[in-house]
Amino acid sequence: QVQLVESGGGLVQAGGSLTLSCAASAVIFRPYTMGWYRQVPGKQRELVASLTSDGTSNYVDSVKGRFTISGDNVPSSVFLQMDSLKPEDTAVYYCNFKTLAIDYWGQGTQVTVSS
Repeated sequence: QVQLVESGGGLVQAGGSLTLSCAASAVIFRPYTMGWYRQVPGKQRELVASLTSDGTSNYVDSVKGRFTISGDNVPSSVFLQMDSLKPEDTAVYYCNFKTLAIDYWGQGTQVTVSS
């Protein structure tokens, strides 16, 4: 069973930066889509950014120009560079690898942006 381990969350002031990392315990074979989601209490989990194994990226409008997703195939890992953070970015962030057969999820990491 592949596990995803996240790191890099924390507390930062508005305008600051954080980098989230997510590493898989084994290689995940292509094709897949890597993604970062976030969730706040009482709301649905939201897709923040995604990156396909052929290099196509997408972002939710609220983070365009501020967040950058990147990834590696070996080892299977995904990163989220978050710049110009805003208080509304506060959430638990989850990484995800979506393959043809199964979704893999990280355990979540808290990001808190203070005003």
